[in-house]
Amino acid sequence: MTIKPLADRVVLKMLEAEETTKSGIILTSKAQEKPQVAEVVAVGPGGVVDGKEIVMEVEVGDKVLTSTYAGTNVKLDGEEYRIVSQSDILAKVTE
Repeated sequence: MTIKPLADRVVLKMLEAEETTKSGIILTSKAQEKPQVAEVVAVGPGGVVDGKEIVMEVEVGDKVLTSTYAGTNVKLDGEEYRIVSQSDILAKVTE
């Protein structure tokens, strides 16, 4: 199965939290911060939403930062995804 978002929605796959710090300290699961970095796996077509023209600014494969409690979590075929509005995405992450 695949997820195809509608309007200005974006499907994200949250990236795993780091298990060690840059200095090599191993973190327990309770000490790890919940990840807010996600990878875009599907993007809606945009269009007119609430009377405003929405142009999609993210693409499949982009890494983005999201609000911690934004969107709806769904589980499909054993994978967990988060569906958010494009306005819930705070920034793109570049290397």
